[in-house]
Amino acid sequence: MELPSIIVEAWVGYSSPSESGIEDDLGLTSVEYSIFGSILTIGAMLGAVFSGKISDFIGRRGAMGVSEILCILGWLAIVFAKDVWWLDLGRFLVGCGIGVLSYVVPVYIAEITPKNVRGTFTSLNQLMIGCGKALTFLIGSLVNWRTLALIGIIPCIVHVLGLFFIPESPRWLAKRGRIEEFEAVLQFLRGKNADISKEAADIIEYTEKVRLNSEDGVLYLFQEKYAYSIIVAVGLMVFQEFGGLNGFAFYTSAIFESAGFSSKIGTISAAVVQILMTTLGVLLIDKCGRWPLLMISVTGACLGCVLTGFAFLLQDLQSGKELISILALIGVLGHSSYLQSYVVWEFYSLLSWCQRLRGVR
Repeated sequence: MELPSIIVEAWVGYSSPSESGIEDDLGLTSVEYSIFGSILTIGAMLGAVFSGKISDFIGRRGAMGVSEILCILGWLAIVFAKDVWWLDLGRFLVGCGIGVLSYVVPVYIAEITPKNVRGTFTSLNQLMIGCGKALTFLIGSLVNWRTLALIGIIPCIVHVLGLFFIPESPRWLAKRGRIEEFEAVLQFLRGKNADISKEAADIIEYTEKVRLNSEDGVLYLFQEKYAYSIIVAVGLMVFQEFGGLNGFAFYTSAIFESAGFSSKIGTISAAVVQILMTTLGVLLIDKCGRWPLLMISVTGACLGCVLTGFAFLLQDLQSGKELISILALIGVLGHSSYLQSYVVWEFYSLLSWCQRLRGVR
């Protein structure tokens, strides 16, 4: 179940090492490549809008299957692209796919795992997210952009095949009234000799309570008791994006090249730092807590933005040329240690929203 996390961040990291190759081979301008880079988020927004409804209607496995098909089609469009339109179409399709994956995978993990190990599985999911982008940076510095796109298809295909061997979410089955299947899947997940009677009864009771609730899903969120949680959750996600997360991810190579630093060395360095920091986050998050880790991460990311911006200010002023590449490197590496994305998705995965609202979230 960690393959989808690699797939999501592989696409986020794809545009950085591929920029110069795509522009040279297909003759794209910087504006056209910027559109190619940003259209991913448009597709992801569209996929996210429908992700809850799709997963509630056809199940968690079905939603993952649909998203992976979109990702495979998108990668193929990139591989065989002859002009910018095919590039944009492929990027958009994968954006739609990862918009669904980003929602349904954490929900599926939370619904199939017992409470005592749920945090561990969520942490592994976030570790794979960080590793996915870092591996794309590493591999992208060694192969051309079409080969990198072909490599990106591999985890998608493996995941599609793997869907035939994993069970549907027991909570989704209970919600759909398929009680016999629900009990059989829950028994399979907990072990042949495990006593599931209490857990099964709790899930069914909770599902019935949700079903009897007459409020609309979206409107149900706008209650005073949820106000603080909504503000925190939405605020974290919004400020995460405004903090330059995707900007650095999409244009790491371009930043190094503009600063006069080797893009290959810089990209590999950023990948190594990101893997190390994400692993460190997994090890420390339960010991130190979410909030302290979030504050340290945001401080480092802020300094990374300041140093990178200051490097290019010096470049515009034609001053301190010997400092520009060093400041840009430190700034990008500082932002590469940005753990807010990891911590934010930890918050999202562990939020105790009722089952009915998962399709809205």
